Amino acid sequence: MEYTHLGRSGLSVSRLVLGTMNFGPETTEPDSYTIMDRAHEHGINFFDTANVYGWQKGEGVTEQIIGRWFAQGDGRREKTVLATKLYGSMGDWPNDTFLSALNIKRAVEGSLRRLNTDYIDLYQMHHVDRNTPWEEIWEAFSVLRQQGKVLYFGSSNFAGWHLAQAQEAAKARHFLGLVSEQSIYNLLTRWIELEVLPAARHYGLGVIPWSPLHGGLLGGAIRKERDGTGSRATKGRSGDALGTHRPAIESYEKLCADLGADPATVGLAWVLHQEGVTGPIVGPRTVEQLDNSLDALELKLDTETLAKLDELFPPPAPNGAKPAPEAYAW
Repeated sequence: MEYTHLGRSGLSVSRLVLGTMNFGPETTEPDSYTIMDRAHEHGINFFDTANVYGWQKGEGVTEQIIGRWFAQGDGRREKTVLATKLYGSMGDWPNDTFLSALNIKRAVEGSLRRLNTDYIDLYQMHHVDRNTPWEEIWEAFSVLRQQGKVLYFGSSNFAGWHLAQAQEAAKARHFLGLVSEQSIYNLLTRWIELEVLPAARHYGLGVIPWSPLHGGLLGGAIRKERDGTGSRATKGRSGDALGTHRPAIESYEKLCADLGADPATVGLAWVLHQEGVTGPIVGPRTVEQLDNSLDALELKLDTETLAKLDELFPPPAPNGAKPAPEAYAW
């Protein structure tokens, strides 16, 4: 396993992140235990979850599964860099959602209880709260840090200027601030290259891409469709994107075949090649899917292949791969 520091922090994390969103809704609890044990066997130490995962309001189903796995002992908690999130609704009352100091206090206590731990390594804001001032957020977070309940803080789904707001407010308080940003990022969705990636690099934040295969669309969706083995990659948002980008994805799968690599491996490897990326989140439903994801760490993409991928899935700007503001100006 390869390891790197999470942003400018001294925290060492694996370059693949185990996503747990399927634990409960898609993957049984015993199978979830097996996947987490296998992740440790592979040296994956960075696990990502959220208080809303499991999609039963207020229950924190996925956190509970992880907590019962920790309770089995044998160093499971100690070996894990545990990341969870708050923001989403955990109840029907006004202060059960968002980033008020009150909800931060309640949310962290709920996650600690469900996760069967006394501290969280990385506590992430799941989304921007435009109605709560940064002074309130950082004050609440600083209390958690002083209490030893949280060690590091991160964001998710922030724009570049939100990262700047957060970091400048933290700097004014002489506080470490954010160490990471979790964004959707893959060959089909490259918007963060305009502002978020540059901002993250400037402030020393590690970037943790979610949906690195765009809901399975970059994992051989056309081949699976042809073989009758496709599932979520041909449904919902991914299905709509497949209709729009079919020619590019067909060419992509041919390129992967020419490389002798599985499309999912190439898609993950491409994300790993991007400057500023700590590691993509892989969300396996089975042990086999987890095992296969490790091939991406071994696949090195040369400049010619990276250029071909840029041709198939261009950067999100009319002026090519230039940074903002040149990307949309002159």
